[in-house]
Amino acid sequence: MSVRLPLRSEVPVEHTWDLTRLFPSDADWEAAFAAWEKRVDGYAKFRGQLGESAAGLAECLRFDTAFDREGDRLGTYAMLKESEDLANGTYQGLKGRYLGVAARAMEAASYLRPEILALPDDTLAAYLAAPELSDYRLSLQRLVRFKPHTLSEKEERVLALQLESAQAAREAFGQLTNADMKFGTLDIDGTPIELSHGSYSRCLEHPDRTVRQTAFRQYYAEYQDHANTLAATLSGSVKQDVYLARVRNYPSAREAALFPDQVPVGVYDNLIAAVRANLPAVHKYYDVRRRAMKLDRIHFYDTYVPILTDFRKRTEWDAAVGVVLESLKPLGSEYLSALTTGLTGRWCDRYENKGKRSGAFSGGCYDSDPYILMNYEPDVLDHVFTLTHEAGHSMHTHLSKAQPYQYANYTIFVAEVASTFNEQLLDRELMRRATSDRERAYYVNKEIDSMRATIVRQTMFAEFEKLIHDRAEKNEPLTLEVFRGEYRKLLEAYLGPGMTIDDELSLECLRIPHFYNAFYVYKYATGLAAAIALSERVVTGGKAELEAYLNFLRGGSSKDPLDLLRDAGVDMATPGPVNAALKRFGELVDELDGLLK
Repeated sequence: MSVRLPLRSEVPVEHTWDLTRLFPSDADWEAAFAAWEKRVDGYAKFRGQLGESAAGLAECLRFDTAFDREGDRLGTYAMLKESEDLANGTYQGLKGRYLGVAARAMEAASYLRPEILALPDDTLAAYLAAPELSDYRLSLQRLVRFKPHTLSEKEERVLALQLESAQAAREAFGQLTNADMKFGTLDIDGTPIELSHGSYSRCLEHPDRTVRQTAFRQYYAEYQDHANTLAATLSGSVKQDVYLARVRNYPSAREAALFPDQVPVGVYDNLIAAVRANLPAVHKYYDVRRRAMKLDRIHFYDTYVPILTDFRKRTEWDAAVGVVLESLKPLGSEYLSALTTGLTGRWCDRYENKGKRSGAFSGGCYDSDPYILMNYEPDVLDHVFTLTHEAGHSMHTHLSKAQPYQYANYTIFVAEVASTFNEQLLDRELMRRATSDRERAYYVNKEIDSMRATIVRQTMFAEFEKLIHDRAEKNEPLTLEVFRGEYRKLLEAYLGPGMTIDDELSLECLRIPHFYNAFYVYKYATGLAAAIALSERVVTGGKAELEAYLNFLRGGSSKDPLDLLRDAGVDMATPGPVNAALKRFGELVDELDGLLK
């Protein structure tokens, strides 16, 4: 029986987020937008004047901050309203108009960075010491770091003009994989299903091995048909990374990517070394899975289906909120009180409606609630984890308002810590509540698979990125055979001798969108490793450990990411946190083995 999705107008108001904290109505948005648009011309006043006095620069930075803050409020409202129903032309229009003015403002303000960095060193030193600029001292210090990598005004203009063409490889990959490639249909339980990126993932979780195998072969057959084109787009993206790094005087593309967060390459290398040292536990897990699934040989398409495929648990929204809040009690009354108000109130847009954006996200700004979009389904346990994950992001945003606006926006490097920390506490709570070994085994298996996907798999991706960029920097060719050969060696190392590696799997390196935003995926692995260490520290510690973690959440970007984490009690510049996380992985594998026996 088909179930009709409700129209947005049919959704009960108590199930929706309350955006009146941003703007009471669309008319109020329109009035604020009109005033904001007029302020774009205000940037012209400061052009060519930034070297005259510290007071003048301070006035310019205050103007820029106020403009950005109001723009965030306007853009957040437009984006959230559009997300409610992507077919609603009114909110498509609001978002489009906002983006248009934001682009004009970016162009109007484009002189700020090069003009500041072109100032003489003694002027910059005086500005950094000036009391008038104390609120922006850290921002200026971070900006000055980029001076050795900033070119002349003419050269910067040339690079800016290349910006659109530099995206060609990424755009070609996106168009090919999302629009042009067709994967056909599959017959699943008597129903023809169109195979797509989304349905492929669901097929790999299907309990029928024939479905998994057929989907795997059919999916990668299409990649095989376009393999040479995809190798060319990936090669082009890597070469563009290398070119930009060389132009800006970085030693390598990897160091260029790590420079903004002040992350030494040793952090990246330590991650790879630590995961490789702990691969025997990963290989053991695959063997535990193989035996539990009663397979003679295990293939990659057997690694995503839950081992206990018959375990089901329905969790209605209120119950999900209840278990999330119960699991987060170790975070104390301040955290719990704010989150309770949000989750039982109207931070969340709960259920799917016709036209609503898919998936889930946390979205808000400095002057709003930290909203959460969900498409919650009571029969999907992963959605309870999604709820606590997004709640972690939202509380990070909420607590970061302890900082002034210019330092409240935390970096991607630390963003995943707050969300996966919450998942760790939910795992603990569900295991505590388990009423049988079978139920506990289900939760243990889920945590293992989460760690495998986030720490082990993302580290394999990170090592692949390092290898292919190293080749490009040595002017070695990047051909389809090179990509597949390097990736095959990594698959053999990370999946282990017990895994049957189908030839098609080496094509996986051609379908990962993150490779077009190089040296990013390692942050997922370091984020979860930090979250595991910090959650253990908070749960087993006392008031000091809790306060250190909450101060991390309040820190925003007031310090560099490694310093924020170090103050919280975990040093990601050492291999210790990753080794500790993988030690827990090994312990969970041993526990799962015992529970399944």
